[in-house]
Amino acid sequence: MKNLNYQEIVNRWQGNPIKDIFDMDIKLHNFRILFAYNSGKIENDKIDYHDTREIFENGKISSYTGDIRTLFEQQNQKDCYEFLKEKIVNKEPISIDLIKKVHYELSKGTYDEARFSKGEKPGEFKIHDFVVGLNDVGSDAEKVEKDLCDLIEEVNSYTGKEVLKTAAYFHAVFEQIHPFADGNGRVGRTLLNYFLMINDFPPVIIFEEDRKAYYKALEKFDKEEELDTLTNFLIEQLEKTWHK
Repeated sequence: MKNLNYQEIVNRWQGNPIKDIFDMDIKLHNFRILFAYNSGKIENDKIDYHDTREIFENGKISSYTGDIRTLFEQQNQKDCYEFLKEKIVNKEPISIDLIKKVHYELSKGTYDEARFSKGEKPGEFKIHDFVVGLNDVGSDAEKVEKDLCDLIEEVNSYTGKEVLKTAAYFHAVFEQIHPFADGNGRVGRTLLNYFLMINDFPPVIIFEEDRKAYYKALEKFDKEEELDTLTNFLIEQLEKTWHK
């Protein structure tokens, strides 16, 4: 059987929409585990696929001897999915409160002492300036909420057909704003899929083995405000996601 292309995947998804939470759990049973594993492993090489599956399916793992923070991160991925699924079914628009809650769910129990000593907390925007990437991106701390509000208003008002490109734009600008002291990548990838799903598009996994291409696509936007590279990358990842 041939692999489905991007448009075929979108057509199948839209032809069989999620009706309720039970339907969503069935439809995303394997996806949510693969997404949590890959999204976490992009920034934490210690994350293990089998541990992630155990947490999602059994709520615990046995004989674990690794870094406890790694377990918190993967349990948080599960907690965040549980928090978001009703909102996805109800197609609740993105808001500041939603973004903060997603960050809290994904980051609770994982902030180190150095960040806490500076007043940084899960679920709260950064209070110190952090810059990332080759182009030193990141909004000033006092401008984060205003920049995010502008971005949210822009994407929530979009009514066109280029949903994936709009999602790519949302993700690129979110990462450019860098609103939190830590966890921006995990939050951004979760919100990317949230936006896709409330707009009747299939979610996508950014695979950890493709992280270099992912970072290059984000850097391309940071440097040149060129979005096609990231959009095309997401199309490739979407095809890979639903082939797997």
